[in-house]
Amino acid sequence: MNTLLKWFSVVDRFSKLYLDKQLAAHGINSSQHMFLIKICENPGILQDALIDTIYLHPSNIVRTVASLENKKLLIRKPCEEDKRTCRLYPTDQAMAMIADVEAACAQTETVLLQGLSNEERVAFEKSLMLIGKNITSAMKVYREEDEFDA
Repeated sequence: MNTLLKWFSVVDRFSKLYLDKQLAAHGINSSQHMFLIKICENPGILQDALIDTIYLHPSNIVRTVASLENKKLLIRKPCEEDKRTCRLYPTDQAMAMIADVEAACAQTETVLLQGLSNEERVAFEKSLMLIGKNITSAMKVYREEDEFDA
């Protein structure tokens, strides 16, 4: 077995489980937190813009947005310029919990990176972003003009 792929898989599975436990009190999970953070940071963001920032298939985005809307954490409004898409707005409930969600993410990152120096953390993050760009480019998902952020 390829060691790198094995450890990517282990880190992915267990970091999601750890984050799920952190977020359970808020009724969301590790698959939904990125959406909530993006929407709270960018009220009115186009639903289609999430495709380029979260790198998920459009059907997964539609499903997750619908789930967050059902949980009363976001409001979907038709876009004035293009009726085929929606603008997403956080609810007061979402805004009230976003600091806790971000703290849970920070705590998870602290656990993941313990034992690394600050220089190692910075180098690891840069390497991981490059790896992400490499695989999304190979899959023809990443475009150079896209913002590739956490």
